[in-house]
Amino acid sequence: MFDRVRAILAPDSSETTARDRGVGLFVDGPNVLREEFDVDLDDLRDAARDLGRVGVIRLYLDEHATPGLIQAAEARGFEVIVTSGDVDVKLAVDATALTGDGTIDSLAIASRDTDFKPVLEYAGTVGVETIAIAPGTYGRSDALQNAADRAVTIET
Repeated sequence: MFDRVRAILAPDSSETTARDRGVGLFVDGPNVLREEFDVDLDDLRDAARDLGRVGVIRLYLDEHATPGLIQAAEARGFEVIVTSGDVDVKLAVDATALTGDGTIDSLAIASRDTDFKPVLEYAGTVGVETIAIAPGTYGRSDALQNAADRAVTIET
């Protein structure tokens, strides 16, 4: 009887479907949360939810981020990653790692930075759906849009 209960509570990993893994949203804070774009954290979270069940939702910031921004992001369900180095490198490494190990089945990157094009390309080669989220029409990167399966523009 205990084996049956254990099987119900902890299904075999081979039974895990792509639907169980969900969307990974990775936000390039310094490039997206700029005054000229007027992008709201709620809009980013909602855009990810429109794509499916959100499994990972991260906001990457540099050491100059204000405590108020960090608190606001955490209150909205973001895992905040603050780095003293290059935000782009940390985000790219994390997104590639979670894509490669099967943690997510859809990768959404919110940025206007073409540095993330190789991450989207890699994700595509391992069968992960890719989405480029732009902070408004003015902040859209053609390179990211063209590398992704889908493109979303946050209109403010």
